[in-house]
Amino acid sequence: MSEYYSTVSRSQTCERRTDEVSGRSSRGTSNVQAAPAAVSAQGNWADTNKYCFGIDVGGTTVKIGLFDEEGALLEKWEIPTRTAENGKNILPDIAQALRDKLTEKKLSREEVLAVGIAVPGPVEKDGKVHRAANLGWGEFNLSEEFSRLTGFRTVAGNDATVAVLGEMACGGGKGYRNLVLATLGTGLGGGIIIDGQALYGSRGAGAEIGHMHFNDDETEVCGCGNKGCFEQYASATGLVRIGRRVLQETDEESALRGKELTAKAIYDEVKNGDKLALKIAEEYEGYLGKGFAMIAAVVDPEVFLIGGGVSKAGEILLPGIEKQYRKYAFHANQNAEFKLATLGNDAGIYGAVRLVLDNAE
Repeated sequence: MSEYYSTVSRSQTCERRTDEVSGRSSRGTSNVQAAPAAVSAQGNWADTNKYCFGIDVGGTTVKIGLFDEEGALLEKWEIPTRTAENGKNILPDIAQALRDKLTEKKLSREEVLAVGIAVPGPVEKDGKVHRAANLGWGEFNLSEEFSRLTGFRTVAGNDATVAVLGEMACGGGKGYRNLVLATLGTGLGGGIIIDGQALYGSRGAGAEIGHMHFNDDETEVCGCGNKGCFEQYASATGLVRIGRRVLQETDEESALRGKELTAKAIYDEVKNGDKLALKIAEEYEGYLGKGFAMIAAVVDPEVFLIGGGVSKAGEILLPGIEKQYRKYAFHANQNAEFKLATLGNDAGIYGAVRLVLDNAE
């Protein structure tokens, strides 16, 4: 394909394949928590000739999915991410995990189409990584190195951009061609789709929305080394930071006092009507609404998808963000929708396999 991130145009079958009593595979539901599908008597998955691996490399675990050639999840598992010694063991560990799975399922190397891999950091079109600090990596060509280790064609991408591809194909973004995914966790990751294609940029950093400059007066340093980044206010970490400040500024009673302050704790008390929790949430949602309005003025999405740990608060999160967004958004961007991402921790592996299927040779 001529474009690195092309329109999702191939089959978008997302449901997990499961074996029935007959031993034949069939399309099941999209509940990816179901038990792994069984293998046929010959040791191969029934009715499937080719396979793909989707890999999502995180700072703690590596999530791996085995998919069929239509993009249906067959099985998923995790291995630890060994970040010691500048992450030198991460790729060899993944390569070994793939070899072990092929042996377990009695699959040949020739039956593997390719591998898609998502990592936290900017990734260029040719697979070159520009420093993945959480993994201890500097600059190197990830696609080339993993292909050398495994012999498999490898397509690499930034984890948040890959996640939005997964959500567009199989999750909350299905049916949309212009969308923004914001993952609200320890940091704030972003993925952007414009006219069905993911925004990549000249150096793989085209959707680093968490590092938009937001506040000239900030004194604390962001993880990127700058001060005043969007993620310092709009991540789960930012929410807790707001919460601590609000609690320190007043003696007003709150159920949040005397307990560990987390994003979950804050939104649990929002649901209970706690006044200070509501105040914290209002300020937090204000930052999100303003930031999303800024993004919308540039990329004009149909929908914003909210993912990451904060999204586990559920639908209660959306009205406040939407209200603040309408306050700041340019008139032509006012009708953008707000939805929760639905693939959760599986978005990365689904998106990684889209890299393979949408860039088939």
